[in-house]
Amino acid sequence: MVLTVLKSGPLATLQGRAREGLRHQGIPASGPADPLSMALANRLVGNPQQATALEITFGAAEFEFHQDTVFAFAGAAAGASLAGAPVPAHQALEARRGDRLAFAYPSAGVRSYLAVPAGFAAENVFDSTSTFLPAAFGGFSGRALQAGDVLTGERASGPALDLTTPAALRPHMSRTHILRCVPGPDFESIGPAIWPETFQTTNRMDRTGLELSGPWPQPQDGGQKPSAALFTGAVQLTPSGNAFVLLPDAQTTGGYPHVLQVIRADRHLLGQIAPGDRVRFLRRSVDEAYEDLRAKTDYFAAWLPGFAF
Repeated sequence: MVLTVLKSGPLATLQGRAREGLRHQGIPASGPADPLSMALANRLVGNPQQATALEITFGAAEFEFHQDTVFAFAGAAAGASLAGAPVPAHQALEARRGDRLAFAYPSAGVRSYLAVPAGFAAENVFDSTSTFLPAAFGGFSGRALQAGDVLTGERASGPALDLTTPAALRPHMSRTHILRCVPGPDFESIGPAIWPETFQTTNRMDRTGLELSGPWPQPQDGGQKPSAALFTGAVQLTPSGNAFVLLPDAQTTGGYPHVLQVIRADRHLLGQIAPGDRVRFLRRSVDEAYEDLRAKTDYFAAWLPGFAF
């Protein structure tokens, strides 16, 4: 037994590695909405980058440790409270049995990741422990965590390693975002006039996607097309006149115009875009997107060797 959930906040789930090779069966990747932040938290407690961690959405969560353990967190929360004292993100920390760890609402960003040595125990379904809420499998009985849930781990831990994330590698949380994109297969629906525009997220967001309002053109023919394959980072123009950006739990096919595709190197940013945030898109070619991916992977390689965005 590692900890008990005292308050789960708006949404807290267990997430591990993404599911791969199952999209043809209608099973999306799931996994952390911000895999970079989860990997950074796991790094501090000596875990593999995809070890099962707690994804905490919008803070307002509290946990009680049931054993002495090392832990770390990263993502939206710049800090938290442990036994009433402030503790920072991006640092390996020690909790004593009975200590309470509380997260406040983050001023920017959405999701924080809490990691403990060897990860949290979770249901492994389709070769992943990640919670997939729409189909209710994986994680903790396939559902969001609730007050009173008890999470277990693989092992207890010794003293914390003297580890902190290098300052230059800590993702910056902001209320404005620039997402690098390549044109999607239906880019002609919006045209180049879209690039200088600024869009704003609405309150419609979850782990399947987030809605963007702004000067989108009205889709023709009701915005319906034959269904085609989709994946995380797809930007679809809907009949409402708004667009949706797909996140890891999104459907695997869809019939709305697929106008933009967020490049792989920037998909981790999607997990930290909150309602009311402003978003702009930066056009990239396919070759530039590959170069961006190589450059970002190389940037983190010394601290997160082998990390795949």
